[in-house]
Order: sequence, then structure tokens, then C-alpha cells
Amino acid sequence: MSDALSDAGSDVNQDDTQEDVMTPAELIAKLEEVSLKFTKLSYLTVTIEKFFPHVLEREKSRGEGDPSLLSPEEFAFAKEYYANTETYLKAVALKRMPPNLQTVDMLKAVPEPCMDSFVFLRVKERQENILVEPETDDQREYVVDLEEGSQHLMRYRTIAPLVSGGAVQLI
Repeated sequence: MSDALSDAGSDVNQDDTQEDVMTPAELIAKLEEVSLKFTKLSYLTVTIEKFFPHVLEREKSRGEGDPSLLSPEEFAFAKEYYANTETYLKAVALKRMPPNLQTVDMLKAVPEPCMDSFVFLRVKERQENILVEPETDDQREYVVDLEEGSQHLMRYRTIAPLVSGGAVQLI
């Protein structure tokens, strides 16, 4: 009888522990995918944390019907980060200051993002004749076409209107 129980138990264990086996190439591809998603999330989170008042101000000032530059989760994160920073400053530093110095203008206190920074982007809609400014005085301006679905590394100033219009997405 113990043999019957042990045989039945081994069938259950085999079914429960049977997993999909990945080849080394599949495992590497999966790890790269997870790593890219984590890197993208980390980049966006750090960018929001670094420029949070400006990110929120831009969202507030965009026109009706203009697409948001942030996902709902990113917008919620930016608002929460702003509130937490303000609460922390009040609790730790501002309450110890003279009354006339107990407020902080976050837009003035936090540096603005550099429009000349390079960003990764994915093209959502084909774009033609995008003028790319030279990086040095020795170079000349040139024009590029951006194919739908392609990814690029470009200066933000160059593609800012395309981001606002929803034709490209920062990644």
C-alpha cells in the first residue's frame, strides 16, 4: 500500500514541478527584455523625480485635447512625489525658518530640464524632413525621415514638437 501511495504521490509531484524549459538564448532574450523595461522605468522615474515641478507644470499648461506626455501612472507618481517632497520640506526645514521664508517656489528651486539632452524615442507616426541641428560647429544641419516603429537617440529640442503632438514617444 505504501508503494501505491508513493507512486500516486510521484505522479502529482511530476505534474506540479513540470515547468517550461527555456533555451539559453530564450533566457538571455527574456533577461534583456526585463532589463530594458526596468531601465526604461528607472529612467522615467529618475527624470520625473529630478524635474517634478516642471513636469507637472507642463501637464497643467497643455491645451485641451493635447495628448499627455505622461501615462496616468507617471502623472500620479509625479503628483505624489511633489506632495511628499513638500511635506518633507515643511516638516524638516521650513518650520524652523523665519515666517517670511517658510514657503518654497518649487519651480524656482528645482532646475529646469535641459532641452539639449539626448533622449531615446520610438516613432509612432512616420515623420519626414526632420531638421537635425549640428552637435559641433564643424558639422552642418541635415534632414532625416523617421519611419514608424523605428527607435532613435536624438536631442530633445529637435523632437519636442513631435512628442507634444504624439507622433513620437519617449522610451
